[in-house]
Amino acid sequence: MATIKIPEKANTVIHYDPEADVLYVSFGEPRFAEGMDIGDGTILRIDPETEEVIGFTILDIKKRMEELDEHFEF
Repeated sequence: MATIKIPEKANTVIHYDPEADVLYVSFGEPRFAEGMDIGDGTILRIDPETEEVIGFTILDIKKRMEELDEHFEF
């Protein structure tokens, strides 16, 4: 299994696109990255030069949160 590197001291930027129902999370300001599909609608965004994870994208996030609500009491 490969080691995942996350930039140190990076501010986390979160953006939700309600029309597409997609959650974008970036460590630092969003920038060019390669996507790695890790399954279940989750994509890691990796800087191709440093191989650091610079963010991730979660598809159908509203649906996922509703499913969590069904199984857990928050």
